[in-house]
Amino acid sequence: MNEMINWGILGTGMIASEFAEGLSHVSGARLLVVGSRAAHSAQEFGNLYDIPRQYGSYQDLVQDPDLDVIYISSPHTFHHEHSLLALRAGKAVLCEKPFTINAREAAELVRESRQRKLFLMEAMWTRFFPLMQELKGIIAEGAIGEVNTLIADFGIRRSLEDVERLFRLELGGGALLDLGVYLVSLASMVFGEPDRIASVVELGETGVDERASIILGFPSGAQASFHTSIRTETPKEAVIMGTSGRIRIHSNFHRLVQMTLTQDGEPDRVIDGPIVGNGMNYEAEEVMRCLRSGLTESQVMPLDESISIMKTLDRIREPWGLRYPADQSGGATSEG
Repeated sequence: MNEMINWGILGTGMIASEFAEGLSHVSGARLLVVGSRAAHSAQEFGNLYDIPRQYGSYQDLVQDPDLDVIYISSPHTFHHEHSLLALRAGKAVLCEKPFTINAREAAELVRESRQRKLFLMEAMWTRFFPLMQELKGIIAEGAIGEVNTLIADFGIRRSLEDVERLFRLELGGGALLDLGVYLVSLASMVFGEPDRIASVVELGETGVDERASIILGFPSGAQASFHTSIRTETPKEAVIMGTSGRIRIHSNFHRLVQMTLTQDGEPDRVIDGPIVGNGMNYEAEEVMRCLRSGLTESQVMPLDESISIMKTLDRIREPWGLRYPADQSGGATSEG
């Protein structure tokens, strides 16, 4: 792998813009290619971020001979299809969360990447913030005792007119896949995979989950309690509690820059973790570290864990009767 790593972005939406901005803070990264279903969209995005190669189809994008890794930023329902497209063209892949629509799709992506010995990672950006590594260290050293409880929320107030995608079932809309995935991923990092799930949901007129309260139980006896919504703004905080203390991750917990450590008999300690760039750069740096080291997956966000998280999301929505078209058809399709 050359010192300079050539990136491509598949898709030109808001999250693609944020990733392009983040990548500008990464040494040794070159944003070489952008692809869209429409040539004019690729050209506009490419001109905005000074990307020299602009393709009007995803097939042309993945075939670029100088491309090392592709960031998949298309809507949720196309993550599986577009990641497969890139992997089958021999390209490493960083796929935006949620990894896929369901666990079946996630497992297929992982099989494909392992068979081809190509790098693949879910872009759960929260995992890669510098302060997250400190949080994991605090837990591992037993600073708050045996960790047994997690309480967190992630809610935003949106309407169909504000963000249509969030209310479209065929695009994987709703609170769970857009916001709840952060909550489930955090619980997975702390406790592993749950063995018990309970929840209450409110399905909206378009069929998507607009708000839900979820409890996860784990084999250790630990519990995680969540609330997520696309109709109500919430504090966006998380508290991890143990037998001798707790860690409060301040708002916005998914963009981890400050937390408070409380230990029995000790004064509270506020821990700051200032970041460089917009935070998207940290996941890109991890991808590049892995590529330069010849690794095909990251131990910070392991592929087996991404599958496990999708299994949990599937289990949460199963009693809701919430099914996406991809669940029934075996995969989504798109033009381009």
